[in-house]
Amino acid sequence: MKKYIIYLFILLPLGAISQNSTKGKILDTSNTPIIGANIYWEDSTIGVVSNENGLFEIKNLSNNNTLIVSYIGYKSQSITIDKSTELTINLSPDNELNEISINSVKQSSNRPSYEIKNIINVNKAELLKAACCNLAESFETNPSIDVNYSDALTGTKQIKMLGLSSPYIQIVQENVPNIRGAAQAFGLSFTPGTWVESIQVTKGAGSVVNGYESITGQINAELVKPLTDKKLFINAYTSLDGRSELNTHFNKILNDKWSAGLYVHGNLRTKKMDENNDGFLDAPLSNQINIMNRWQYTDTEKGWVSFVNFRYLTDNKQTGQVNFNPDIHKKTSTFWGSEIETERFETSAKLGYVFPEMPYKSFGLQFAFSDHKQHSYYGLKDYNIKHQSFYANLIFNSIISDTRNKIVTGLNSTFDDFNELVLNSNYTRNEKSVGAFFEYNYDNLDNLSLSAGVRVDAHNLLGTFITPRLHVKYNAWETGTFRFSAGRGKRGASIFAENQKLFGTNRTLNITNNNGKYYGLKPEIAWNYGTSFNQKFKLFNRSGDVTIDFYKTIFDEQVIVDWENPTEISFYNSSTIGKANSFQIELNYSPVTHLAIRTAYKYQDITSNFISGEKQEPLQPKNRFFTNLFFETHQTEKGGNWKFDFTYNWQSEQRIPDTSIYSLKYQLPLYSDNHSAINAQITKVFSPRFEWYLGGENLTNQKQQIPVLGADDPFGTNFDTSLVYSPVIGAMYYTGIRFNLE
Repeated sequence: MKKYIIYLFILLPLGAISQNSTKGKILDTSNTPIIGANIYWEDSTIGVVSNENGLFEIKNLSNNNTLIVSYIGYKSQSITIDKSTELTINLSPDNELNEISINSVKQSSNRPSYEIKNIINVNKAELLKAACCNLAESFETNPSIDVNYSDALTGTKQIKMLGLSSPYIQIVQENVPNIRGAAQAFGLSFTPGTWVESIQVTKGAGSVVNGYESITGQINAELVKPLTDKKLFINAYTSLDGRSELNTHFNKILNDKWSAGLYVHGNLRTKKMDENNDGFLDAPLSNQINIMNRWQYTDTEKGWVSFVNFRYLTDNKQTGQVNFNPDIHKKTSTFWGSEIETERFETSAKLGYVFPEMPYKSFGLQFAFSDHKQHSYYGLKDYNIKHQSFYANLIFNSIISDTRNKIVTGLNSTFDDFNELVLNSNYTRNEKSVGAFFEYNYDNLDNLSLSAGVRVDAHNLLGTFITPRLHVKYNAWETGTFRFSAGRGKRGASIFAENQKLFGTNRTLNITNNNGKYYGLKPEIAWNYGTSFNQKFKLFNRSGDVTIDFYKTIFDEQVIVDWENPTEISFYNSSTIGKANSFQIELNYSPVTHLAIRTAYKYQDITSNFISGEKQEPLQPKNRFFTNLFFETHQTEKGGNWKFDFTYNWQSEQRIPDTSIYSLKYQLPLYSDNHSAINAQITKVFSPRFEWYLGGENLTNQKQQIPVLGADDPFGTNFDTSLVYSPVIGAMYYTGIRFNLE
């Protein structure tokens, strides 16, 4: 029945309702239309975004004539208007990349009231609150995303949304699927933080435009643009745990249509650390070179815009016992060691066209290709993977009758070629799919808007299937917004690429064959339902908002990764329906000028149906508490000031998979202790061109006492590095500088 309810909403016709409204156009200083600018009435939830030609139309409010216009990278404007006038608004670039205005502090991470979906916008100001060395570390100040260490060896941080790990989140780069397949384990660390201009986090089912794989949500990373990024930008970073990093951006405007950028990232860690004296490195020795060349073409007179990217990465990690030397001990039983060598090339192109005489009509083409190679071994175990991927998407935007009724439709195709060596077994598969999608967006310019989409895909392994998605937004009053979403997702699990931490154990691998086409397993199918309420308020004449949301993910088919037997890791399809429930309440408030407070409580009930029975998901806390405080001093005439950021994270106990059959000294408790962590950073801005920052992570010095089980006998049956529920490294301090030229 639930499927037919969604289909009914998708096919439900809605008529347009005429309203008194204000119209206008958003341009930059060179009169180029700005696409996606935010336009909303001050202190209300009534808002819209500018279309492909910079045009907008917003419903008038009887008691409000102050219009706010904002766009990332540009200075916001507050306009008192005559509502009978058609507006032309020119936004000026914000040339102070490293400066944060008072308004930006309040909105560095926010839920735009005009968005139909439950989207959290994270802009550059939020990213600068922490070191953000890579994309995985860009969510430390976001309570909707959980960030934890994936294992005791690689130092890799994994993210979760709504209690489920990153494979259930569709991660895209400028709306092109990016981190998937072979890149799942380490891909978030392959995008340097300085390359990221902004991040959009969508909770719940995403848009059908981007594919069928999104289950718990979508994360879109927008990269810096050659046209608007600094001519020269340098970020240098070093930490006491031996990590050094250098980022450089070189951008040049070639002529009135072409701009180009070269972005170079390098990081290195050569220091061996073993704070707990267990004989194993607390963090891997590593080095990475990451280069991206980006070209941007814009012809506003003829309506064309395009981006072309070329990117190459090489990443190497060495971990294991402190005395391990790969030149001598590689794949021997003298010392346990591991090396992970990754080489990745990717290219993408985006082309967009806006019809000059019909600015509401446009089409876009997206192409992406990636070649990912990983050669690795964990002790005596080999794991190699080669993944080539091609993606193409054709999108057409238009309206029905007027701009209150918008449609998006198109076609896309994907091709993936996988070749894996797992221990002594080879696994190969080709995945091919062709899909068509249609999405209808309705806005009555008053209190109701919705996005209803459906897509049909023909896949050589998943079969032919339908993916419906629905998002509804209702403004119950000017400062209160309700949202509802529902949708279906389907994916084939790359069980080894997604669970590489399990190679750092001496458990045997077991796959229960269900005659499926993914290692003998059936694909995963899940429905996600969610509701959210946001209330804006003023307390003591200061603005704030509170958001309450609840999401439920129900699996019709799920691949279980079973650690419950200490001697093996089993992969199998669940015999009964699994579920994940997530509740969160979040408060944002600025009690005084220059101070912003964000605090949240989250309850997550995640259960899986193991062969041994239904149990709470291991290494998953049910309760989390989060607080972030940000304060900055008033700017001087030269644009300098001080910035202070403080983040507190608390997690409740976590269930630990059974270790009772081990000898007493290797046994772990059934549940971990509660633990907390504090991160802090101080930034001194000397001028818009130069700033220095100093920070620390895990300042409570919280450490898991036994991160490596059986460290004294790594080739014995008790060895396990995957049971990590707390930080492996204690307090860590870092410093760095940022420098730029206009």
